[in-house]
Amino acid sequence: MRDELLNETLFFDLDDARSKLATWVADYNIQRPHSSLKYLTPAAYAAHLTATDDRLRNPDQLRRSSVAPPAPRGVQNPETLTAAG
Repeated sequence: MRDELLNETLFFDLDDARSKLATWVADYNIQRPHSSLKYLTPAAYAAHLTATDDRLRNPDQLRRSSVAPPAPRGVQNPETLTAAG
């Protein structure tokens, strides 16, 4: 988006920017094929997934891992943890 729209386009006001952005997004998602989607447009790819009821190959890839590992066994509160050093 930066290379194709923001760096190349002069915006006159907020309404002009919104209009040009909406046009670019529609082109990107509806008209332009993407190599990562087997040269389908995102809209066509989404329609294909919906029509064939396909699922992600690895749904676990969307699950977030925990921010920190769980506390060691037997640790009841954070005060019992001390910094080594």
